[in-house]
Amino acid sequence: MRKWNDDPFTKKARRENYEARSVYKLSEIDRKERLFPGVRRILDLGAAPGSWTQYCLEQAPAAKIIAVDLSPLQVEDPRITFLQQSIEDIDFTVHLGSEKVDLVLSDMAPKTSGIHDSDVALSLELATTALITAQKFLKPGGHFVAKLFMGSGFEDYQRQVRMAFGQLRLIRPESTRKHSREIFFVGKNFKGI
Repeated sequence: MRKWNDDPFTKKARRENYEARSVYKLSEIDRKERLFPGVRRILDLGAAPGSWTQYCLEQAPAAKIIAVDLSPLQVEDPRITFLQQSIEDIDFTVHLGSEKVDLVLSDMAPKTSGIHDSDVALSLELATTALITAQKFLKPGGHFVAKLFMGSGFEDYQRQVRMAFGQLRLIRPESTRKHSREIFFVGKNFKGI
């Protein structure tokens, strides 16, 4: 049986100096959807340990990034503002002022318990929080990526994202582990409130 640390994407991430294998999920989504042209401000939710943040720094070198996670971020750069706290406790207007962001990314995931219904419910709660945050702080025309575990509430969440964005795609990246139930919602061209 293959160990997690023996995974080819984990080895590749280590070789290429990324904090985690999840960078390849965002990379594939970006290759398909071209998320970064013209991006100047990014909200990176569930950012730790920091591979998505690293990718953002590479793809949008002029962008300012607000990264949020309960765990420490392993990446430092003057373009990053890191907030180590719960997303519900953050007043983003303190960091954004009246500005809006061009891209909201959410790789937030619950600490899984192995109890399917409970894990799915917690994932849906986090994805919903990400969507609400995007609806408050995303510029019209901006883009949104959020991870969700497939299960109860999936269709309703899909409907909500579809209503808020001009285009919706569901992507399960190649680097997703075989047993994982995660899928990524990619909302493009935010309609605005």
